Amino acid sequence: MSETRHVLVLPDRDAAEEVIEAIGDHFGVAEEPQLVRDALAGEDDAEDAQWLVVVEDPQSRLSAVELDEFVADWDGWREEL
Repeated sequence: MSETRHVLVLPDRDAAEEVIEAIGDHFGVAEEPQLVRDALAGEDDAEDAQWLVVVEDPQSRLSAVELDEFVADWDGWREEL
């Protein structure tokens, strides 16, 4: 079984933190997702950053379509790896 990792991209930290709080209840994610700040290339300003929520999915049970719809509520999207 291959391990799957989903990367959700959010426009700001508040949205990313809300996604982390909601994703466990919505999808039954056991392991807390990781929050990562992703500065845009060449930008030093904290305002010019995206926030990533990395969700481990060892059994590959999370639906990409459902994750896309879920994160869209926060103006985010799921990155294809």
